[in-house]
Amino acid sequence: MAYSKQCLLFVLTVFTFATRTSFALPEVIRIGGLFDSSDPMPESAFRQALDRINENGRFLPKSNLVSLSERLPPSDSHFASRRVCQMLRNGLAAVLGPSSSSTSSHVQSICDALEIPHVNTGCQSRLRRTQYAINLHPHPTALGQAYVDVIRTWDWKTFTILYEEEESMVRLQLLLKVSTTSGFKINVRKMPETTNFRPFLKEIDAKGERNIVLDCSAETLAVVLKQAQQVGLITSSYSFFITSLDLHTLDLEDYKYSGTNITGLRLVDLNKIKAANLTKAYSSTSRYYNPTLMNPNATTFTTETALTYDAVHMIAKALRELDRSQDVRVKSLNCDGVDTWIHGNSLINYMTLVEMEGLTGFIKFDTQGYRTFFYLSILELTPEGLTAVSSWNPIDGANVTRPTVTEATTLLDDNLINKTLIVSSKLSDPYFMLKESADMLTGNDRFEGFVVDVIDEVSKLLGFKYVLRMAADSNYGTLDPVTGEWNGIILELLEEKADLGIADLSITYEREQAVDFSLPFMNTGISILYKKPQKQPPSLFSFLSPLSVEVWIYMCAAYVGISLALFILARLTPLEWVNPHPCDPNPKEYENQFNFLNSTWFTIGSLMQQGCDLAPRATSTRMVAGIWWFFTMIMISSYTANLAAFLTIERVESPISSVDDLAKQTKIKYGIVGSGSTLAFFRDAKIATYQRMWQFMEANNRSSTPQMPGPYVKSNMEGVKRVQDSKGLYAFLMESSTIEFFTERKCDLTQVGGMIDSKGYGIAMRPGSPYRAAISQAVLKLQETNRLLILKSRWWKEKRGGGACKDEGGGSSAASELGLANVGGVFVVLVCGLGIAIFISLCEFSWEARKIVNEEGDSFWKGMLREFRSAVRTSGNTKPVKRRYGSSVARSESKL
Repeated sequence: MAYSKQCLLFVLTVFTFATRTSFALPEVIRIGGLFDSSDPMPESAFRQALDRINENGRFLPKSNLVSLSERLPPSDSHFASRRVCQMLRNGLAAVLGPSSSSTSSHVQSICDALEIPHVNTGCQSRLRRTQYAINLHPHPTALGQAYVDVIRTWDWKTFTILYEEEESMVRLQLLLKVSTTSGFKINVRKMPETTNFRPFLKEIDAKGERNIVLDCSAETLAVVLKQAQQVGLITSSYSFFITSLDLHTLDLEDYKYSGTNITGLRLVDLNKIKAANLTKAYSSTSRYYNPTLMNPNATTFTTETALTYDAVHMIAKALRELDRSQDVRVKSLNCDGVDTWIHGNSLINYMTLVEMEGLTGFIKFDTQGYRTFFYLSILELTPEGLTAVSSWNPIDGANVTRPTVTEATTLLDDNLINKTLIVSSKLSDPYFMLKESADMLTGNDRFEGFVVDVIDEVSKLLGFKYVLRMAADSNYGTLDPVTGEWNGIILELLEEKADLGIADLSITYEREQAVDFSLPFMNTGISILYKKPQKQPPSLFSFLSPLSVEVWIYMCAAYVGISLALFILARLTPLEWVNPHPCDPNPKEYENQFNFLNSTWFTIGSLMQQGCDLAPRATSTRMVAGIWWFFTMIMISSYTANLAAFLTIERVESPISSVDDLAKQTKIKYGIVGSGSTLAFFRDAKIATYQRMWQFMEANNRSSTPQMPGPYVKSNMEGVKRVQDSKGLYAFLMESSTIEFFTERKCDLTQVGGMIDSKGYGIAMRPGSPYRAAISQAVLKLQETNRLLILKSRWWKEKRGGGACKDEGGGSSAASELGLANVGGVFVVLVCGLGIAIFISLCEFSWEARKIVNEEGDSFWKGMLREFRSAVRTSGNTKPVKRRYGSSVARSESKL
């Protein structure tokens, strides 16, 4: 693969030199940098790398790299989006950072839309990259393999994984997978969201855990190690494997003589940092000096700082290769515009071909653009400090020699094999339901549902038996803030009435403190169930909808303007004045056919695609007519193309479209199940919108009556029925996965907005349960084999009336017929036009008849009646001429 990449680069180079004329990069090339405000070192490394490249003329001899950097508050995606858009207006060749996953995804979407290369240095949870993104951080899958190789070398058979964030599971995924094949016994615990880890660490110690894999940030790691020492975990009996690549930046002086085996990994090559004299650049006399950087040295260079320095050099190398093939121009881009950078695709392709030595070792990317080949130093804490005892790479793995452990365990040990476990659940469609013939059945045969199938699949993998039962109080499990007592499934686990609890039971921090949970078997979040709004009939004048009101006004103005222009130009040009009697070579006067009425008739005829018997003769008037015909052709074609869609569309208007809309109004009531994680979410919410919703529900609950029930219901089914019967005056907040189940069967219901939180359903166990690791591994196995997806499709799409609404709202391949409601406005216009024409005709008839009547001396109505009879009785297309007295013809006839 490396040979093929080198051949491709060689061919590109030869081709570009052969076809090159006078390509050159701009004199100034701007590189955008976005950095977290909590760490100033990456930004300083970014600026220093740019200056090093500018000072070294061999990279870009005719161009200077200029930095546009911004320090962002943590996890503020909106602020990051606005800043990167401001940078792009100045013209950027690439954007670097930020390292935060939440803000990086927003920046990456903007760069993808504008085709600007986006270079990242943080460890991302996404396993796939987009077209215009590249990440110098080692790929999570490759890092996971490094963890597995090191632990296999130690021959750990049992250990506990402590992780800080959900994103950690991406890196730890391989470690969990191999436990099913290598006999590892793993406990997985999420660290509490607090700065006091002492109770949590004491709990770990009480369970007898001695081998600990610690996955957290460097900042959290320093606190955890300090508090672990305080509770007695930093002794020779314990071993810690630190997954953070910044272990070398911490002060471990207090733990050097404890005898604790603290081992970690390092990506940064400290020797190269020292050789490059990078630390001297942060002295008080340097222009990169930052007072917040306390005596930086090689050991304080974080992985992100080194990756930032390498990323700038990679961009410079790619620009140099791009200069050999294209005439590069950097232009200003608008996030709201449609323009993109034409060189972005070529630049990102050259970046993936770069191979170089950097502060983080040898850098190259595989065929998919990931950094899967890299070297890691394996570090151990000794009395002399952190020492590199060996190294790791994807080809050779880890070559650390450690004493082996003779005893071996298997995944299916005596903890589960042939045991019978009591499984508690709660009735809730489609998770746990009674069969229609439940009265005639006994035992587990009475129940069916998604979680019934899940626990059955887990039991087959792990070899245990189970007995299903319903929770006595039919609750999920909520902690009473007054008494401190639990109810529902959680209470049965704590009272040891059940071994496992499975339902649509959300994993929350509060429940995690009381019981243990497996890995989630389903991810979901709170959303809104609402009555599907009725489709509105089309407007009577829907034929006007293809064009906006503004366009119609401009078209009328154009019609009047062109008519006036045609009238004036026809008057000015001599070619439009012609002899009215061609047989008379010496006429007394010339005639112009384009009077004002004829001009307006000519333009309206063209607009209606009908034409008229008038034809311009002069070049100027023909030019006006041609431009008008071109204009009408485009407008009529555009109108016709959109007319069918607007005539057949049925508008659906909903009073709410998001949770913010629901919170801002008081007409539509809303509620939740009176016990469970959804209630706890709103009760403990810190966001103003959700606090306001909780206060609104509490106020309605206090003022509830039998005629006007409160917002809380006993079950999801009761909430669904209230939504159906409310005529749009009640909305129900529940998990999105359950909403999906009901909207598949009840076609008058719909989900409004997205999820307002993120949670997972897990299998609950007693605290300290020995089954946790095995059950988590079984759940992971079901996810990998898509078995959970198949089970969900079965219960959501197929069983119990699933798929009844699959065609609801879907389009048909056959064209739908148009009713009178769709085209009624056209008939109204026809009748109105006919009426106006009749009225004008009567006015013309009355005006002309009045003149004749006055000449003959008859009364008005008598004369009008006589003229009307004459007009009606006239046969054929002719009628006699009546000479009005006083006309020139009448006077000449009287003289004769």
